[in-house]
Amino acid sequence: METESQKERRLRIEDAAYAVLQDKGYKGTSMLAIAKKAGCSNETLYRWYGNKQALFASLVVANAEILKPQIEQLIHADGDTIEELRLLGPRLLDVVTSRKAVALNRAAAGDVYHTKTLGAAIAEGGKNTIAPLVGQLIQNGLDRGFLQGGTAQQIGQIYIALLIGDVQIQRAIGVIPELTPQERNNRADRACAVIQKLYGA
Repeated sequence: METESQKERRLRIEDAAYAVLQDKGYKGTSMLAIAKKAGCSNETLYRWYGNKQALFASLVVANAEILKPQIEQLIHADGDTIEELRLLGPRLLDVVTSRKAVALNRAAAGDVYHTKTLGAAIAEGGKNTIAPLVGQLIQNGLDRGFLQGGTAQQIGQIYIALLIGDVQIQRAIGVIPELTPQERNNRADRACAVIQKLYGA
């Protein structure tokens, strides 16, 4: 169990890692630079994370974990599934297109010709953390008759594709700025309108 002191230090390290990453890029980011920025020892970083790739992989998981309690709350709410997906959409977009997510995606692109571990960690983080919960939310809708005519996996994949599309890539390469709340809401509305038309009961 993590103590308050350890939690505070971990959050300081995470903030420092993002700051150094944005300043120096992934290749130029070192454990020593993160340690100095966080005000802790280089030994602590290596003891806790092992290496730079593992540290950034942990940031991926932490970023994905932000959504877990929100989705779990919707799962247990037992409301109209389309409306729950509409509520979830802007929150999901906020996390996957945030400055932290953009920094991680850019770092993963920078790691392609080095360790090739960060991109896999990002894909795995979403696959293992977010996708199963979205699937459970949709399965609830199928079980309760709000949705019909497909599997939770099929509907979930279409929902995510409609909601996010290529926004993550566009953000990572600097084509578009951070989405406004209205833009996030509009994308969620459009995605849910299609899900309602295809799978609404």
